[in-house]
Amino acid sequence: MPLHNDLEPNYIENIDQINNNDLNIQSITQHILDTLDHNITQNSDKNILPSHIDYSNIGFVISISDNIVNITGLYSVAFSEMVEILTGENTYAAGMVLNIEVDKVSAIIFNGDMDVKPGQFVFGTGNLMRVPVGDALLGRIVDPLGNPLDSLGSIKSDDFRLMDSIAPSIISRKSVNTPLETGLKVIDSIVPIGHGQRELIIGDSKTGKTSIGIDSILNQSNTDTINIYVAIGQKRSSVTRLKNVLIVNNCLKSSLIVAATASDPASLQFIAPYCATSMGEYWMGNGLRVLMIYDDLSKHAVAYRQISLLIRRPPGREGYPGDVFYLHSRLLERSANLKTDASITSLPIIETIQGDVSSYIPTNVISITDGQVFLDTDLFSRGIRPSVSPGLSVSRVGSAAQSKTIKQMAGSLKLESAQYREVEDFAKLGLSLDDATKLVLDRGSRLTRILIQSRFNPLAIYKQILLLFSALNGYLDPISIDKVNIFENKFYGYVNQSLFDLPLSKSLSKKLSVTIVTFLVWNFTLEFLKRNIFNIIN
Repeated sequence: MPLHNDLEPNYIENIDQINNNDLNIQSITQHILDTLDHNITQNSDKNILPSHIDYSNIGFVISISDNIVNITGLYSVAFSEMVEILTGENTYAAGMVLNIEVDKVSAIIFNGDMDVKPGQFVFGTGNLMRVPVGDALLGRIVDPLGNPLDSLGSIKSDDFRLMDSIAPSIISRKSVNTPLETGLKVIDSIVPIGHGQRELIIGDSKTGKTSIGIDSILNQSNTDTINIYVAIGQKRSSVTRLKNVLIVNNCLKSSLIVAATASDPASLQFIAPYCATSMGEYWMGNGLRVLMIYDDLSKHAVAYRQISLLIRRPPGREGYPGDVFYLHSRLLERSANLKTDASITSLPIIETIQGDVSSYIPTNVISITDGQVFLDTDLFSRGIRPSVSPGLSVSRVGSAAQSKTIKQMAGSLKLESAQYREVEDFAKLGLSLDDATKLVLDRGSRLTRILIQSRFNPLAIYKQILLLFSALNGYLDPISIDKVNIFENKFYGYVNQSLFDLPLSKSLSKKLSVTIVTFLVWNFTLEFLKRNIFNIIN
């Protein structure tokens, strides 16, 4: 039971008269603790304080501002230890120690900061910051402390994990070897992601970064992967929309949303990704695969900068403290692919300003992760969505996990896309082009068109392979560009109704059945062209 249940905050008198510049805070604290000891001795029959209390774990508030509380006392407190501030009869505010100095301790407050006043007692709990974990969290929206934010009742969990857990050891890891299919054609083919990988999603505001994360979650609906979406500094309406999308696509039951929204204090935004990762480590420890979406770490760094400046840590570049690199490295290093086949895959999101990837936080996270998906504002404005830039996006380890069939096609796709980008600018000048260059332009424009995909509509990997096979082998060449998307949608319906749909869905990602695929694509292309010619004549 918390110590504050046996206390009444009436031992300190005239606390407002304390002047930190004139009096020694440590001597004042010792005087107050001696007074407490004297009161206990004189009133031992009244049970004012339990006899087992360790006075070195008691302090009192000397100031409170912007969710940062300065405390004197707490001589046995540890960094990241949870503390409780007695704000009234049987009420308290929870906090975490973030700074330890010679004469005071600074802590961040998560809730109830309006009730915190100078002179109130503070108690160290003896426990480092920890969060509830377990299967009871699935299908819920919670804050970083595990408190429910939806209307589905309380969450009962007997298991806890430390917020700052040690990352898995090198010996317990293995290389990335299993693909994590996002359902997005441009990512699964050009910048593939594997289980246990850390792939950064980076781009300007309103370029579709969150949509890529949500599509990745939706594509795991028929797998054993647990999805955790961490909303840092997002609008509450955005979290509600995400919940509705997951419900419609039957994904909420295998997902968890951890939300520290824009209306929450910076302290909650700061601990949100660490607490969410601890919740995910519970399932990884039970042999499952976990997908983490951190949306976004730019706001996370801003929240940490705000806290650091308030507790008077020296500012560095762009006002960030010196340990801002460690802020994200210790988080993302907890993502791993273990020898037990359990894993945590991280898709952190970083927001850039005018496409500047050379600023402080983007360069930090780029150096930590295993690749990045760069979203181009120009492509987005041209209607090419997802607006993934093939030239700037890279996956350093994901290709090792890519399925053999799509890996064979990805090489040709990257080459033809690169050639198209080279000659595209020349075509805009209106110069006369030879037949080979025209072929590169025609093929490249069709490849670009088939990679366009609507939101919340992930595509099975075998259908991606069939479509890429059609484009790379020239079956789309006789089809006008404005009818490519019509061809694509009709082709999926044709495949669904064919006898080869089920066999191909199970085997095509492992081995390309050229005869069957050619038969399907050739027959559908002929039928599609005949119908279009008939419609034109009539």
